[in-house]
This record gives sequence, structure tokens and C-alpha cells, in this order.
Amino acid sequence: MTNALEEIYTTRHLFKNKAGGGSSGFEKERIELFTKWVGRGKKVLDIGCRDGRIARHIIDLGNTVTGFDVDAESLKLCPEGMKTEWHDLNEDWQKGYDGVFDVVLATEVIEHIYYPDRTLSRITHVLNPNGMFIGSVPNAFNIKNRIRLFFAQIQNTPLAEPTHINHFSRQSLEVLLKKHFKEVHITGVARSRWSFLARLFPGFCGSLLVFKVSIKK
Repeated sequence: MTNALEEIYTTRHLFKNKAGGGSSGFEKERIELFTKWVGRGKKVLDIGCRDGRIARHIIDLGNTVTGFDVDAESLKLCPEGMKTEWHDLNEDWQKGYDGVFDVVLATEVIEHIYYPDRTLSRITHVLNPNGMFIGSVPNAFNIKNRIRLFFAQIQNTPLAEPTHINHFSRQSLEVLLKKHFKEVHITGVARSRWSFLARLFPGFCGSLLVFKVSIKK
């Protein structure tokens, strides 16, 4: 399974890089939020870090970042000073890291994982008692996507991405997060003309759902 998964993501990342830089979208907005939430002087674990495109901005603030990914080729492109490890996130990657990290980052990751509930449980083990989990997922059920799906059109929706296993609404994401964390905060990100509405009504107007949660005591 793991070898097949690595081949899938290595191929997919190469395709996306050739198609237009490989960004999953809203990179500027996510970097702005994540760097503000992380702050400085933290130990950060970036799961599904790919080539460290988000992590490099967190490192620039004086944080130490460890990155896990199943794509070994992408890990070679991570910034200097970032510790990287090859892991299949569907497996027990948390071993040896109990309570080590202040922050776990998962940006456009948990929609790709077979059992996200198990992954969130692993995240609680690697966070210290004051730890924070932050990340983002595509909003599969915003207004635009609901209209497209009503007409049985999956193009330009998260369902069109073949590596997406889970498809989140704001409500389903909140239910998942609250099983393991407290003080769940979810906001929306959208194109500039819709950004205000995305913050007010993330479930309906957000293209991405961006979350910040703290660990349960």
C-alpha cells in the first residue's frame, strides 16, 4: 500500500507542478493566517509538508519545523534547516514523538487520508499539553459546489481531485475536530471579492475551511 501511495503522490505532484506551480490555491492567505497563529519560537510538525512551501515561511519567523510526507522527491526540495522524514500518514507515524510539538500543521492534508479520525488521535499524542493543531481543507459544500453538484457536475469541485478521499462541509469538519480538540475555530477563505462573506459564513462562502484548535486536557 505504502509504495503504491508514494507513486500516486509523486506522480500527482509532478503533474500539478507542471500544470502551474503546484500550489493548491490561496497560498498567500493561508501563509498569513498560519504564521500569525504559530508565532515565534515554536516546535512545529508539518504533516503532508510536500516541498515545505508553507513551512519555509514559518521557519523564517524563528520556529523549528519537522516535515513528514510520503513523497520522497518533494521532501528533497524542503528548505535548508527543516528536518524531514518519509512517512505514510495512514500509518503510525507518531511513535517516538509523544508531547514533542507545540504546533501541528496540516494544510490540504486530511481530505487525503483514509481514516482522519485516527490521524487526529495521533496528532493529540505528539502535541504538548498546550499544543495547537492548525490547517485547512477544501470546502466541498460551499454554495458554488452545491449548485454544481445539484446539476451532477463535479468539474471545478473538490470531488474532481482523484486523491481526495474525504469531502468536508463546515459541520462535518467541526464534528471531527471536536472529537479530539476543544476551542475549535473555523474560518473561510475565498477570492478577494468574497473574502468578507467567507469569514462571516465559512460553510456557505468559503472555498477553503481553515481551522485552529487546541488540545483537550
